[in-house]
Amino acid sequence: MPNRPVFRRVAIVGLGLIGGSLALAIREHGLAGTVVGTDRRDDETLWARDHGVIDEMAFSAADAVKEADLVVVAVPVRATRDVLEAVRPALSDHAVLTDVGSTKGSFIQAVQAVFGEWPERVIPGHPIAGSEKSGIRAAHGDLFDRHKIILTPPDSVAPEALDQLTRLWEGCGARVLTMSVDRHDEVLAATSHLPHLIAFSLVDTLAGEDDNLDIFRYAAGGFRDFTRIAASDPIMWHDIFLSNREAVLNMIDHFTADLGQLRQAIESQDGERLLQVFSRARAAREHFSKMLSGQAYVNTEQQNQVTFRLQPGGAAQGDIRVPGDKSMSHRSIMLGALAEGTTEVTGFLEGEDSLATLQAFRDMGVTIEGPDQGFVRIHGVGLHGLQPPHGPLYLGNSGTAMRLFAGLLAGQRFDTELTGDASLSRRPMNRVADPLRQMGAVIETGEGGKPPLRLRGGQTLTGFHYDMPVASAQVKSCLLLAGLYANGDTSVAEPAPTRDHTERMLNGFGYPVTRDGNTARLSGGGRLTGGPIDVPSDISSAAFFLVAASVAPGADLRLQHVGINPTRTGVITILREMGADITLENEREIGGEPVADLRVRYAPLRGIRIPEDQVPLAIDEFPVLFIAAACAEGTTLLTGAEELRVKESDRIQVMADGLAAIGVDSTVTDDGIEIPGGQALRGGTVDSHGDHRVAMAFAVASLRAEGEITITDCANVATSFPGFDRLAQEVGIRLTVEACE
Repeated sequence: MPNRPVFRRVAIVGLGLIGGSLALAIREHGLAGTVVGTDRRDDETLWARDHGVIDEMAFSAADAVKEADLVVVAVPVRATRDVLEAVRPALSDHAVLTDVGSTKGSFIQAVQAVFGEWPERVIPGHPIAGSEKSGIRAAHGDLFDRHKIILTPPDSVAPEALDQLTRLWEGCGARVLTMSVDRHDEVLAATSHLPHLIAFSLVDTLAGEDDNLDIFRYAAGGFRDFTRIAASDPIMWHDIFLSNREAVLNMIDHFTADLGQLRQAIESQDGERLLQVFSRARAAREHFSKMLSGQAYVNTEQQNQVTFRLQPGGAAQGDIRVPGDKSMSHRSIMLGALAEGTTEVTGFLEGEDSLATLQAFRDMGVTIEGPDQGFVRIHGVGLHGLQPPHGPLYLGNSGTAMRLFAGLLAGQRFDTELTGDASLSRRPMNRVADPLRQMGAVIETGEGGKPPLRLRGGQTLTGFHYDMPVASAQVKSCLLLAGLYANGDTSVAEPAPTRDHTERMLNGFGYPVTRDGNTARLSGGGRLTGGPIDVPSDISSAAFFLVAASVAPGADLRLQHVGINPTRTGVITILREMGADITLENEREIGGEPVADLRVRYAPLRGIRIPEDQVPLAIDEFPVLFIAAACAEGTTLLTGAEELRVKESDRIQVMADGLAAIGVDSTVTDDGIEIPGGQALRGGTVDSHGDHRVAMAFAVASLRAEGEITITDCANVATSFPGFDRLAQEVGIRLTVEACE
C-alpha cells in the first residue's frame, strides 16, 4: 500500500463489476484522495455512494470528470465514443485517460475520432480479471489481486502518466504488462474472445436439441466447467465481438480449419492424427496451467439437497427489503415479450420460477437482456411474433408459469409442449385445459390431467364466458391471456376476489380490460405496447417476516416497498384479526400498483375463525399463517381452502404433519384445518416435501420453539425467495444451511 495517494481525484465512468471493483480497490488502498463515480443508471450510482464504493457521485460523465487527474472509462466498448464525446469539454489538460475494455483497437479509434489524435496522456488498459456475475453489487476490492493488467500506451506516451497509472494498478494488487494495441487484440481474440464465442455457440446449439433437458442434466463436470463462461454478460460480449471483428474472424477461420481436420480424422478413423492433436493439447494445457489458474471465473453449481437447521429462540429486528413479487415478475416477462417495443423491468425476482419463464421466451426467439440485480430489458416481438421452440419448454417448479403459458400458447400457430420438475408434474392442469378446450384449443395432458401439456398450434379460438367453480387467479389469467388471441370477447367471473395483477398489467400495456362486479372482460385482436415496470416486493415473501415479528417477543421489523394490492392483502387482514400490530407507512402507487412500507411489532395473537372471503386473498400465505395459529391463544379454524391441496404439495396435510413433528396437534378437514393454539413447539425434524413455503414457514416456527428444528428438502426455497436464509439471519433467526450433492 502506498504511503500517499497516486492521484488526487479519480473519476470512474461506468459502475459495473470492473468499474465498481476498481473504485473499491482505490479507496481501500488509499490510492486517491477522492473517487467520484457515475453510471448510466442513477440507482446504481446512488447505491455505490450509499455503500461506500465511491466517495462522491455525479449524474453525468461530464460532471464526474471535472477537476479529475485520472479518468477511467468503464462502459461497454461500443459505448466508449459517446462517453468520450461527453467528457472531452470537461476534461482537464493534465488528466490521464484510460479504459478497462477487452478490445484496444476500438478504443483508439474512438479516441482519434473524438480528439483528432492519440494524446500522450491517453493510455488504454485491460484488466484480465472478471466474474460471471456483473453489476455494481458484485464488485469487490480484491478483484485485481494477483491478476494481470495489460496497458497499451502509445510510443509518445507521457512517461509520468504511464508511471502513475502503473503504480495505481500495482497498488490494487495487479501485475502490469505492456504490449502493442494490435498484439493485445490478437492475443485476447485467441485466449478469451474465441473461447467465449465457442461456449455461447455450443450451449445455444445444445439448448436447441429436442432432448436438451437430458443433455444438460447428465452433463459431466468438464462440460459445465467449459460452458460456464456462456453465463457471462451477453451485451458485453456482443460489443467485444463486433469491436474486435477482424482479430476474432481470423481466429474463427483458424479454429474452423483445425476443427475440420479433426472431423476428417474422425470420419477416416485416423486415430494417429487424433492422438497427436490431443497429446499436444494436453501438454500445452499443463504448460500454461499456472497462467490459466489466474483467471477470475468461478464455477457456482447449485447443490441438489438442502437442509435448514434452526436453533430455538432468535429475534425479528431490523429494516429489510424482500425480493420482488413473483406473480408480477412472471407477468412482466410474458406481457413484455408479447408487446411491441421495449419493456424495462426493475425489481424482477431472480428466482428459479421466474427465470424459467424468462428462459422459455428466449427459447421462442425473444431477446431478453439480464437479469442484472433485478433489471431486465425485453425486446418484445408482438402478439404474433413468437417462434417455435426447438423442444419442450421446461418450467421447473412453476405452476403459475405452466397455467399462464397454457393460455397464451393455445392461440399460437405452432405446437408446444410444457414440462416441469417432479413436483410440478404432479399438479392438476385440467382446470385450465378444460375451459381452454371450450375456446377451441387442442390440448393433451399427461395421466390424470397432469403435465406435460401438449398444445396443438394453428387453432382458431373463440371468446366465451366462464364462471370459475373455484377462485383462482391462475385460471383467470390463463383464460384472459388466451382471450388475447380469440375472436370476440372473453370474460371470467370469479366466486371470490383473486389477485388482479394480470388485469392491471394488461391495462398498463395499453390493452383494455374492463371489470363489471366479479367479472373481468377483454376483446381479442388488440395489441400491447412495451414500457417500464417497477415490481414491488412480494407480500407473499414478506408474510414470513410479518408472522416472525408477530410471534417473537420484543420484535420490531420494517419491510420496505411491499406491494399491497387489495387482492393480495388477506395475510395482513387475517393477522390483524388475530391481534397483530401491523402498520402501513409511506403508502404510494408505483406503476398502477399500491405500495407501502410495513412495520410490524410483537403482539400476543389469538385464534380466530378465518373469514372465507379472505381465503383467496391469502392463499399462498397459509403455511406461515398456520405457524401464527400455533403460537396464538385459542383455536384457529380455516375452511374453504381446498385449493391448498393442489399447490406444490398438499399444503394442508404437509403442514399438519410438520406441526405434529414439532409437537403441535391439529385436525385436518377436506377444505381446511383446525389448530388449537397455546401448545408448546418442541424441536423435531420436518419434511417440507420440496415445498418452499412449507420450509420457510417452519423456519419462522423456530422463534417460539423449545428445541432445534431440522427442515429437509429445502432446495426449492430458491424458486420463490432467493436469499431467504441471508435475510432470516439478518433479522435474527438462527438459521444455518447444509447443502450436499
